[in-house]
Amino acid sequence: MMKTSIDRFEGNYAVCESADGTSMNIEKSKLPKGAKPGDVLDIDRENITVDAEETDARKKKVTALVDELFD
Repeated sequence: MMKTSIDRFEGNYAVCESADGTSMNIEKSKLPKGAKPGDVLDIDRENITVDAEETDARKKKVTALVDELFD
């Protein structure tokens, strides 16, 4: 299983980036309904799901870093 996160959408594709900096384009039609930029995806062959726990953890981490910068 591979983890990647949605960086942005370009046309019919989601531009995704993995932890090692590797980028890939995934057709929007293959994404789970409601997937959005910032979501972490688990990819297991042709099965793609949103990892809600990891997405939430990353958002909290970013929020904490921003708060630390501006406090």
